[in-house]
Amino acid sequence: MKNVVIYSTPSCHFCNLAKDFFTANNIVYTEYDVATDVEKRKEMIEKSGQMGVPVIIIENEITVGFDKPKLAKMLGFI
Repeated sequence: MKNVVIYSTPSCHFCNLAKDFFTANNIVYTEYDVATDVEKRKEMIEKSGQMGVPVIIIENEITVGFDKPKLAKMLGFI
């Protein structure tokens, strides 16, 4: 099982799509709400250089946004 982390906000449509994708594929993930967790927001920006969400880290590979084919590839589905 790969280590999956998502930095998100409650109102982010693409964050919800990513989490739904993980759930539908039985992917266990750790979620950080950067709307309320200032330390995790700083961590997300330091790691990705981005302020937009979702920031998704699978193992040590970072992607920003919800790109289903890219996530499938990062997870080893394709």
